[in-house]
Amino acid sequence: MTHESRDVLDPYEPYSCPRRGFKEWGGFVEIVAKKDWKLKARKPVRHKKIKGLIERLTVPLGVETDLSTAFLETANFGPWNLLIVDKSPLGMEVESPKQEIIAFPTLRGILAWSPNLKWCEVDHGAIPFLMNGADCMAAGIHRACDTIEEGDLIWIRDQSHGKPLAIGWATMGSNEMVESTKGKAVKMLHHIGDELWELEL
Repeated sequence: MTHESRDVLDPYEPYSCPRRGFKEWGGFVEIVAKKDWKLKARKPVRHKKIKGLIERLTVPLGVETDLSTAFLETANFGPWNLLIVDKSPLGMEVESPKQEIIAFPTLRGILAWSPNLKWCEVDHGAIPFLMNGADCMAAGIHRACDTIEEGDLIWIRDQSHGKPLAIGWATMGSNEMVESTKGKAVKMLHHIGDELWELEL
């Protein structure tokens, strides 16, 4: 797949999103959001009870935030665990293709917290593909945070404005994804317009 389109697409405008399912990577089943997932087991929690989770969400990404006065809840969304902050799903726990539980901000969390680590930047030609749930090809990546290693959960932003577009699993390190002109660099997990993005609380 090449990124030949030069039309500027605003990913924050409404659009139709295809049904998401399951993808394979390295022999593991990678779960992505599905339309029939429902929010379950929603309950309020005290800050001190989930302090460890908050640290796992923020510290690795260089985020500084104080949630001690926020209204915090947890819930299940399919097999994912969500952290809901003042009625907005800002954090998630997901199982990696290597069967590890990883904490990471949702796209709304990235918008709220503006992390400065674990990102890669794509050109406008890549945006329409990402908005349709496609994996991110290395050919569309122009810059990447130098802390990215293969297997990391990372976020993708647009080159012009730095807005978050998607989250996925890095299939190569930062240097390779910038220098390579072919191959998949990021396996899609969550993108603007998918079921988690559209979740109403």
